[in-house]
Amino acid sequence: MAKTKTVYVCTQCGADSPKWQGKCPNCGEWNTYVEEIVTKEASVKKVIPGLPRDEKVRPLLLRDITAEEEERLDLQDGELNRVLGGGLVKGSLVLIGGEPGIGKSTLVLQTVLNLKKVKTLYVSGEESSRQLKLRAERLGDEDNDCYILCETNLEQIFTQAANVQPDLMIIDSVQTIFTEQIESSPGSVSQVRECSASILKYAKESGVPVLLIGHINKEGSIAGPKVLEHIVDTVLQFEGDQQYMYRILRSIKNRFGRTSELGIYEMRRDGLREVSNPSELLLTQNHDGLSGVAIAAATEGVRPFLIETQALVSSAVYGTPQRSATGFDLRRMNMLLAVLEKRAGFKLIQKDVFLNIAGGLKVNDPAIDLAVISAILSSSLDITIDPGICLAGEVGLSGEIRPVNRIEQRILEAEKLGFETIVIPHNNLKGFDASKCRIRIVQVKKVEEAFRQLFG
Repeated sequence: MAKTKTVYVCTQCGADSPKWQGKCPNCGEWNTYVEEIVTKEASVKKVIPGLPRDEKVRPLLLRDITAEEEERLDLQDGELNRVLGGGLVKGSLVLIGGEPGIGKSTLVLQTVLNLKKVKTLYVSGEESSRQLKLRAERLGDEDNDCYILCETNLEQIFTQAANVQPDLMIIDSVQTIFTEQIESSPGSVSQVRECSASILKYAKESGVPVLLIGHINKEGSIAGPKVLEHIVDTVLQFEGDQQYMYRILRSIKNRFGRTSELGIYEMRRDGLREVSNPSELLLTQNHDGLSGVAIAAATEGVRPFLIETQALVSSAVYGTPQRSATGFDLRRMNMLLAVLEKRAGFKLIQKDVFLNIAGGLKVNDPAIDLAVISAILSSSLDITIDPGICLAGEVGLSGEIRPVNRIEQRILEAEKLGFETIVIPHNNLKGFDASKCRIRIVQVKKVEEAFRQLFG
């Protein structure tokens, strides 16, 4: 006979406790314990319909294991293929998270409709089949090999998957799926953990890649237990400001590729469009004569692109000056302001400083430090920076300009877009033949040298 009891489960790490606790002793987070009802039954081995029985597993020596290139499925999307590391690996489990209305379902459905001769099972727990039909018509393409299943019961999903035998499965979303073996509501910690583990077992044993769409919480992380991100092979974050038309796809975790890749899309009425050259879209061409604008040569992964940093410095109205940064780390901006104050002698202690990365991007590349302080100083002095100059360099606490990685790609990207001069750190051209470049390369050691080059 099944036994029912109440336990408290941490939503961050999945640890359980017989009583409620304010602070989780496992992960140290506060107010993360939620009450759940657990039913214990006799342990029965779960068998997923349509899959062969497991053979005996035995340990192998490392030298006896044959390593082969992973077989990948081409998704006919250059940006998505790049972020995944060259395509979708057979038998992998990929989690795509993002804010509501950001375009997760549109991205996945658009990708599915572009695939030809790939049998796809699209499982939707949030939308009806008619809603998906209307969305497919809006995207302008319909694929005869795409099967739609509106179901939230995991056992029924596996039964239909055994009947269809798809080459690709989509589940939208994992928080709506539930299994009958757990006595709790869909979206709870136990349901998400058990359902994702069963889906992973299905993907590995059948070789069918599965794309999971997940919600995020108010802190911006993927909803559900943290173990969900540990179970899956790849975690992709789909982000962007809904007021802007650009969407960014980041790889947070990837067992089959790099985690620093970036994909950029443009949201249109008929779906998402790949942005193959983001530099041209992220740069405003009419900022001649405007102060507080500097162009930075940044990279995400191996992909270089030029972004526009905008700064506004004004006298503080209240006693405490304001510091605000959009798309840039506020603590790093305060550090750069302290460097300007201490090392360069510019008094900004009674000034309001506002910083913005154009296009709604969030950039973590330290190479844009030089562009940030240049834009701030340009706004403070009300002197325009020549629009034909771009900058790349990390600023240290002593005011020195530190070398950055992938300087060759940054220089070539600036040259391709028609910039005349690029300011880079000193001794950052080792192994690179700069004589073949048409762009003028200026090397600086300290922030004072960079300011002399920009403002005379």
